[in-house]
Amino acid sequence: MLAARVEYVAPWWVAWLHSVPHLGLRLQPVDSTFNPRDESYRESLMFLGLVAAVCLGLNLIFLAAYVVCACCCRRDEAIQTKRRNSCCVTWTAVVAGLVCCAAVGVGFYGNSETNDGVYQLIYSLDNANHTFSGIDALVSGTTQKMEADLEQHLARLSEILAARGDYIQTLKFMQQMAGNIIVQLSGLPAWREVTAELTELADETGYVEYYRWLSYLLLFILDLLICLVACLGLARRSRGLLASMLCCGVLALLLSWTSLAADTAAAVGTSDFCSAPDTFILNITEDHIRTEVTRYYLYCSQSVSSPFQQALTIFQRSLTTMQIQVAGLLQFAVPLFPTAEKDLLGIQLLLNSSESGLHQLTAMLDCRGLHKDYLDALAGICYDGIEGLLYLGLFSLLAALAFSTMICAGPRAWKHFTTRDRDYDDIDGDDPFNPQARRIAAHNPPRGQLRSFCSYSSGLGSQTSLQPPAQTVSNAPVSEYMNQAMLFGGNPRYENVPLIGRGSPPPTYSPSMRATYLSVADEHLRHYGNEFPA
Repeated sequence: MLAARVEYVAPWWVAWLHSVPHLGLRLQPVDSTFNPRDESYRESLMFLGLVAAVCLGLNLIFLAAYVVCACCCRRDEAIQTKRRNSCCVTWTAVVAGLVCCAAVGVGFYGNSETNDGVYQLIYSLDNANHTFSGIDALVSGTTQKMEADLEQHLARLSEILAARGDYIQTLKFMQQMAGNIIVQLSGLPAWREVTAELTELADETGYVEYYRWLSYLLLFILDLLICLVACLGLARRSRGLLASMLCCGVLALLLSWTSLAADTAAAVGTSDFCSAPDTFILNITEDHIRTEVTRYYLYCSQSVSSPFQQALTIFQRSLTTMQIQVAGLLQFAVPLFPTAEKDLLGIQLLLNSSESGLHQLTAMLDCRGLHKDYLDALAGICYDGIEGLLYLGLFSLLAALAFSTMICAGPRAWKHFTTRDRDYDDIDGDDPFNPQARRIAAHNPPRGQLRSFCSYSSGLGSQTSLQPPAQTVSNAPVSEYMNQAMLFGGNPRYENVPLIGRGSPPPTYSPSMRATYLSVADEHLRHYGNEFPA
């Protein structure tokens, strides 16, 4: 079997993150060896979070300066420049939305990888706890059998076989063998404290991991909702949605930098552990377990002998000797003392069950099972766990970039919406091509509105009191009248007045053209208003 250092090779990102400078809050160098109990080492991880906080401050200062400049600059551009800025804002928002969606995708993958790695660690800890608990149960059970059950059988046999001195010597020898077994079992390490600590570690890790995973999931949903609000705000040209996007974007920016600080500190700290996990485990277990036992399970190589081999060998020899003695008593003493058969059979059954427990104990104390759990835990936390943290850090950077871009594009979009509404306000309210005028007219129709000739033509089936004239007099040339008839599919529809006569000028016109249109329209209204009163 290969050594553990051959089986476990730290990935490249562990060495890269472990090489990150470790500085205290006073900028003094700190040893990068993983030691969470050391205050200076904890300060070095906090310093990494402070670096992210400084980057957040610089980001906010830049955004504030850009927003102030964008809001205070004077806008004196031509129509083509306005269109170009509008297109630029739209494409900037689209690219920022795509980057945000890509960041969320990367974050989902990183969150899943980290979750898988942490739960693999928890699963390995549970397996190790199961093994340690099984060892303690076997040791305590066998000790109980030797101290209580065997002693009861030997005491009764001593009374029954008291007449035979040789049999009494045999019983004393068996009692001595049982004492040897108890001494060897007491020399085995007790794993109760280790089991309790591992159980607490697994529970706390699962608790923290659940809320970490849930927090990132909510952050992903928030980012997607902000992108959706931004798209709706630009599509509907809604300044309310745009303001909501800007406020939520600042919040998402703060959360992105905060998550980056936490991911960086966690990734560097975990990499410090993964660069030399054996050293850290040897240091924290030296007060509870002998160093040779810890090394046996950490390295599990052929060059390291089992520290339990001597105890297990003595246990096996003592059991074998006791079984031989019991078999001799059953063969020679039972014919003379039939009442001793029951106790001797009870001792034989006890020794057989102890032998079965010895085989189980030997298998559990073997280093291969626990060493596999150890390697699985390292693979989960050092490969999947740190890899997921790196992807989450990339998500935080991309999300911060995307929301910074959205916040920068927000003021320009706001000014574009405001300028567009101002352009509509500059158009005359009587202009029927003004969208605002059309909306006002739809909600407040005039009471004295003159019916057009088209209204008479389209309402012949429902209006019986008002009938269009059978024949109209047209002052327009015949060619113009025929052109109008062709435009309406061959049906003149009583449109013997040009477009100018219906008071519908084109959307853009000069003051002189407007005066001409209005004069012709007034003459038209006076002429037909007398003939067809409203």
